[in-house]
Amino acid sequence: MNIGFIGFGNMAQAMTDGLLLTGAAKPQQIFVCAKHWDKLAANAKKRGVVPCRTAAETAEHAGLVVVAVKPYLVEEVLAPIGEALRGRIVICVAAGIGCSRLEELLPEGIHHLTVMPNTPVSVGEGVILCERQHTLTEEEFAVFRELFSKLGLVETLDASQFGIAGDLTGCGPAFTAMYLEALADGAVLYGLPRETAYRLAGQMIVGTGRLKLASGDHPGAMKDAVCSPGGLTIAGVASLERDGFRAAVIDALAAIQERKAR
Repeated sequence: MNIGFIGFGNMAQAMTDGLLLTGAAKPQQIFVCAKHWDKLAANAKKRGVVPCRTAAETAEHAGLVVVAVKPYLVEEVLAPIGEALRGRIVICVAAGIGCSRLEELLPEGIHHLTVMPNTPVSVGEGVILCERQHTLTEEEFAVFRELFSKLGLVETLDASQFGIAGDLTGCGPAFTAMYLEALADGAVLYGLPRETAYRLAGQMIVGTGRLKLASGDHPGAMKDAVCSPGGLTIAGVASLERDGFRAAVIDALAAIQERKAR
């Protein structure tokens, strides 16, 4: 199936990179469009994908169309091409544009699904949140899941859970990058070369996440498995607890909710 991206910013590029890296799609199967042609052409050439002049042209070539523009542009972009999307699977990644809003913006009968990916989809280790309410057929949803599961974990949620889940998976990479950097700083302080420290910390984080998903173990049990009585790890854990490590992470998510409520 050919895939079209309407809007080719950071998230669309991350999704494209993941599709190409994992072999889920070939460059000639991906059609992209964006407002600024020169920038679009350069980003498309870098990946070998096909640049299009208009959203209508992109939709014409694609069986699955990803709407990846800023939320305030969704209505403007969809209005002229509504009928061109008929018979296509429409995937919207614009934040805050859920199923009910898409029903208002698209002609009746267009099949659509709202999703929220995060940036690690670019390396096939992302999270793709799907709104439970959608208008895809079972077959279309199976096509979507088969394709995008190559990019990471596909999780279906009620609309009421979509916001906090998006904050966890969308903002979490920034928090994790800060943690990675802090671990590396500590190792550099005691003599480890910085690039080596970054590489080791990065793989440790990837491995821990994969272990959690593969085993299904509670994170507390995973921590306990590494903490020998009177050992080194429990000394570090105790220090983190004294400094409010877990409370700081919880407060970070609370701060996001407070900002959104303003």
